[in-house]
Amino acid sequence: MKITGLSTYVVGVPPPFKGGINWIFLKLSTSEGIEGWGECNGAAFREKTLVQLVHELCDHFVIDQVDPFNIEDLWRRLYGGSKCHYWHYFQHPSTLATQACAAIEMACWDIVGKALGQPVYNLLGGKCHEKLRSYTYMMYDWHPGDDPEKAGEAALKIADMGFTGIKLDPLFPMVPQPREISLPELRYAENVFACIRDAVGDTCDILLGTHGQYTTHSAIRLARSLEPYSPLWFEEPIPPENTDELARVASSTSIPIATGERLVTKADFRPILEKQAAQILQINVGSHGLLESKKIAGMAEAYYAQIAPWMYCGPVSGAASIQLDMCSPNFLIQEGIETWGGFSEEILKEPVVWEKGFILPPEAPGLGVEPDEKVLARHPYNEYSSPEVKEYLSRVEGAGKIYNTSYKKS
Repeated sequence: MKITGLSTYVVGVPPPFKGGINWIFLKLSTSEGIEGWGECNGAAFREKTLVQLVHELCDHFVIDQVDPFNIEDLWRRLYGGSKCHYWHYFQHPSTLATQACAAIEMACWDIVGKALGQPVYNLLGGKCHEKLRSYTYMMYDWHPGDDPEKAGEAALKIADMGFTGIKLDPLFPMVPQPREISLPELRYAENVFACIRDAVGDTCDILLGTHGQYTTHSAIRLARSLEPYSPLWFEEPIPPENTDELARVASSTSIPIATGERLVTKADFRPILEKQAAQILQINVGSHGLLESKKIAGMAEAYYAQIAPWMYCGPVSGAASIQLDMCSPNFLIQEGIETWGGFSEEILKEPVVWEKGFILPPEAPGLGVEPDEKVLARHPYNEYSSPEVKEYLSRVEGAGKIYNTSYKKS
């Protein structure tokens, strides 16, 4: 079997842009008539560049050259950026390049599963779980800077949907340079967590989902103030580049540290595990690829670390994460955007199935999902200059500028 064709789709997500502003999907065709789907899952502001990169990689390394079963060799050629085994000039982590590589590899797994009549998880070790625990981000009924009491109301709504995990970042804005947390911000975060814990009791884990925006000492200070509310994890407390500083945060708090969405290869995760900088790995299948993700999950097992795959993207990459979850003994919880309803459900011929906060494993061959190309065509690229996108970005940028510190835990 050979891969003979490529189609790409840049799909505009309707407001309120759950999962991103635009999604990028690709479809590989084969000489046997089998088609496989993949997704570049972190495309923001670089959609056109990623599409061009996907086409260039496929033109040089994939079309009429590759048997989709030879995934290990294909990944090494794509990642190295060369047809020659002795010249891998680009063999170095890049979140942009590995997204394109992972989408192509994802589509190959979809083809292989369909060719064999098996879900991908059966090809990566087989089913370890009957269903998958999931969580959702609390970002649509509450935003950083809103009244803490509103956070409790939003959390209770999520708990009533059946979820046992709720994630939030209480202190925007996200910034490119680590910043200091002010005392009012610290008190605000405490109030938010107090309101959530008061609202849901012990029925839900609270996940502290920050974005690497703090200095080391600020992260430690925030962690210690939130320990009484027993968060399941503290995600990316500092930027991901400095593993030693991340380990210093980990050693200073009882809250487990989670990281991984901005790492791209098993080499990135090695020092995280060796230096005990995190015990929960948020594997990003759409940046690592399924095979590399399975290797990272295996490395984590040796350190008794767990995986909680990242998902703020479209449902194809999300479905690939589900395949990894199903065959990983150390799976903890899967991120989701509520129950992947709305637009995520609309673009699939058959939706991902949820039951009281748990994902039911797909039994269809391949990745288990199939986008509807007619629906994709009805949602063209969202221009960043459009009023709807500009208003959304302005609202996100302005979130968290004013903090209400009046709430006191009863």
